[in-house]
Amino acid sequence: MGRGDHLELDGVVTDVFAGGNFMVQTDAGAQLRAQLAGRLRKNRIRILLGDRVTVRLSPYDLTHGLIVYRHK
Repeated sequence: MGRGDHLELDGVVTDVFAGGNFMVQTDAGAQLRAQLAGRLRKNRIRILLGDRVTVRLSPYDLTHGLIVYRHK
């Protein structure tokens, strides 16, 4: 599956879990669990409660995502 097949949604981090896992409330109203992308871990980008993020979802599982960008 290529990058174009994924859905990208914006949302706000509502809960922080151990191991780089987060609960994200999307602008569409859905709440999903997301983890940090490897690129964000490698560059040590911190995600805090209340941060605005972009989440990439697989069309097969809309309850789990990957945080790919932290908005400023």
